[in-house]
Amino acid sequence: MMRFNKSSIVVPKACKHFKVTLKHTGTLPRTAMGHDWVLSSTADEAGIIEAGAKAGLGDNYIKPNDKRVIAHTKIIGGGQSASTTFKVSALKAGESYSFFCSFPGHAALMHGTLSLSK
Repeated sequence: MMRFNKSSIVVPKACKHFKVTLKHTGTLPRTAMGHDWVLSSTADEAGIIEAGAKAGLGDNYIKPNDKRVIAHTKIIGGGQSASTTFKVSALKAGESYSFFCSFPGHAALMHGTLSLSK
């Protein structure tokens, strides 16, 4: 259904690291219907998606060394899983963060918000 199973994630600020595991429950290969999980500030999402489309599948639709990306998984196909872990210290209280799929056209449906607990 091209949706994440969560539309929001709250990260406990007491954590040092936070791990996200993405499981692709579909059956299509990554080249046809790949998915990933990307975290950035909400303000940077559109720019990351645009730069990622130019980077292509070979770079997992993420511009190499894009400093705006806080964390991301690789693009996976049906039945596969991928994880990413990031330092919670990379997040700032009160900042707006989004997670999304960078596969072209997917972020319109595959997106959500991430925040630090108070």
